[in-house]
Amino acid sequence: MAEGKGPVVALVPAAGRGVRLGENKPKAFVDLGGTTMLTRAVDGLLQSGAVDRVVVIVPEELVESTRTLLPGEVTVVAGGSERTDSVRAGLAVADDAEYVLVHDAARALTPPSLIARVVAELRCGRNAVIPVLPVTDTIKTVDVLGAVTGTPERSELRAVQTPQGFTAELLRRAYAAADGIATDDAGLVERLGERVRSIVGEPTAFKITTPLDLVLARALVEEGAH
Repeated sequence: MAEGKGPVVALVPAAGRGVRLGENKPKAFVDLGGTTMLTRAVDGLLQSGAVDRVVVIVPEELVESTRTLLPGEVTVVAGGSERTDSVRAGLAVADDAEYVLVHDAARALTPPSLIARVVAELRCGRNAVIPVLPVTDTIKTVDVLGAVTGTPERSELRAVQTPQGFTAELLRRAYAAADGIATDDAGLVERLGERVRSIVGEPTAFKITTPLDLVLARALVEEGAH
């Protein structure tokens, strides 16, 4: 596998409203230890030492205020109504990228070391890399009426985290072929028949989605874990 030396551009879609979090503002702008989740996510990318440029995608009305919130070298652009629209908007200003990371702003406590490991896999020749953790709960599949239809083998299941990393060429092909809404970029790549490599993730890279998640994240920050 050839080693790649081109630029790594990280896209941070942050245009979501975060209704489940129960706050009166977009999720990425919720306070987490005196700063926003978005700022913490971007700081982690920059501190990894593996990312050359960061592109943040936010609601159009927040573009200017976000630029004042983040370091000057971060590019801020307007996103769309769906996550796929926002990633496309980020890709449009990442023409220089050889590799692209897509990172959730809500995974604000992701360790920089995990980000660096994803990039290292890409530079060693992987085309698509995602961090994952084993699933600890038993998972059931159910139908529209709530009846259980099956119990997948837990040993074969993984919970997916971000950043998800790709060669820029592959991610652009995946989005060009996308025909609907996607919550997982690797899923679009899988539809092309491409292999996605998984690496071991980190517990602190959890997604801050619910009020309970926010309580945990704030406790970790307060304890000095981040």
